[in-house]
Amino acid sequence: MLSRVADNLYWFGRYLQRAENTARLINVNSNLLLDLPRNIVFGWEPLIQIVGADEQFRERYVDDFCEHNVLRFLMLDEHHHGSILTSLQLAREILRTVRDTAPREVWERLNDLHYFVQGRGEMVMSRTRRQDFLQRVIDSAVLVYGTLIGNMSRDVGFHVLQVGTHLEQADMTTRILDVRSTSLIDTGPKQDLAPFYNIQWMSVLRSLTAYQMYRRHVRARVNRSGVLRFLLQNREFPRSVMHCMAMIGASLPQLPQNRNVERTLWRVRAIVQDASIDRLVERGLSEFIDEVQIGLAELHEALAQAYFRG
Repeated sequence: MLSRVADNLYWFGRYLQRAENTARLINVNSNLLLDLPRNIVFGWEPLIQIVGADEQFRERYVDDFCEHNVLRFLMLDEHHHGSILTSLQLAREILRTVRDTAPREVWERLNDLHYFVQGRGEMVMSRTRRQDFLQRVIDSAVLVYGTLIGNMSRDVGFHVLQVGTHLEQADMTTRILDVRSTSLIDTGPKQDLAPFYNIQWMSVLRSLTAYQMYRRHVRARVNRSGVLRFLLQNREFPRSVMHCMAMIGASLPQLPQNRNVERTLWRVRAIVQDASIDRLVERGLSEFIDEVQIGLAELHEALAQAYFRG
């Protein structure tokens, strides 16, 4: 397979997952707005920091991190490569150039999703319509991916697509967890947030469609340690970091062997697998998430050097 085609399929998987998971990321915040008392002041700036776009945001909106600006930037801003609209545009352009590698139905359904997002514009900025919009993006992205996986030949292109998809999912799962570990709620020194902590973790589970599987595997009430252990280390849930790393590992034997890629993957797996969740709860999650994301970035670079820059 030409490195250009492999690169395109890898990024198609990433952009499709990015659009879906950016919608899920916004849902973490949006759901909390409904669950928490009105007297709690809610912050939107951490979402920009978590997706690593602080500099880009300030270039366009200066320091105005209001709900409207953050949502426009994450959902509809064509100058931000991580926005839902731009991710779908890039995925669509890639699929247009490699249409012979994917079923026709994938092109049609991706087009439908792209035009849906492009056509909604200002209508989705209101809270009353936002939930339906985000859920439509999530459901449609899942449908596109399911159509692709269900009908694509299991050749080298398929495995490259899988690697990109699961690398992006692992990255976005850690970012969604990072939403919770960041100071989203500004309440003042006297506000007792203890009754609301589990509500926030439940919102994280629901944003990843993980609540029922959490209850099935953990068999306990939702709590911080249980959610972290499930979304980081569970090997069976498709959106957990460990499962994503396992899926990448399963695809690597189908690609040309590269020791650097294998070693980098095993380092990331070891970081996640060996993490003490109880210690993370005591010391804070942000530094650990940073370490995992650096490892994922190194894995991306190793993949690019091995397969896409030849």
